[in-house]
Amino acid sequence: MMRDWHVHTTISDGSCTVGEVLAQAVHQGIASVAVTNHDTTAGLTAAVEAGRAFGVEVVGGIEISAWDATRNAKVHVLGLGLSEDSPAVNALCAPTLAARDANSRWQLDRLLEAGFAVDVERALELAAASTALYKQHLMAALTDAPYGSAEYQGLYRQLFKGDGICARDIAYVDARDAVAAIVEDGGRAVLAHPGQLNSYGIVPELVTCGLSGIERDHPDHGPSDRRRCDDIADRYRLMRTSGSDYHGAFGSVPHLGYGIPAPA
Repeated sequence: MMRDWHVHTTISDGSCTVGEVLAQAVHQGIASVAVTNHDTTAGLTAAVEAGRAFGVEVVGGIEISAWDATRNAKVHVLGLGLSEDSPAVNALCAPTLAARDANSRWQLDRLLEAGFAVDVERALELAAASTALYKQHLMAALTDAPYGSAEYQGLYRQLFKGDGICARDIAYVDARDAVAAIVEDGGRAVLAHPGQLNSYGIVPELVTCGLSGIERDHPDHGPSDRRRCDDIADRYRLMRTSGSDYHGAFGSVPHLGYGIPAPA
């Protein structure tokens, strides 16, 4: 049974609704999908119900945007097996959502001040379907160029990286607190794409907080990352998960299930 346990929808920074994700899961032969929107469990009840109608198992989840203060680095933590009513997780993540929304609106103001032709109505429409205004929404309001195109990537780097006028980030929750909150709400905490963020070093500390898995298969992981994840999983007795990190048109992954090996 193919499982894709890392998928985003319009409720965070994905371009596809839950229904569109599930229809694609059926088309791709994926039997189980985890809805893991950034820093929110909103919409999970409806997603699970929709999954039944499509004949696809929907696992309630989240991807918490976190921080490793020891190494001054981002860490992403997946929570699997959560319900929409996950009080510890939602209390932890609420300030992140508020800060992200405020920062993105500050970025929108900077774009307008600089004279960029922003389709403000489009940006706010996307934000209304989500739990915050995201950079992806701002980019969608700036250009119709595909995510992977030189035009899109060049504009994104110009605005949001280095000395760009929108290059400002927010503070994130401690990764240890993210794991603890997921465990408190009865979920299973999984270190997301450690190869992408080079977050392997924090594994021992997260294990002491209740980490129970590591995302082995991810589009950004090559053979060396998969081997390293296998070694860590064996050493700490962690489950291995697979996820495409699908964001629809707001990401580089072409379809659900991408980068996940076929079941043996």
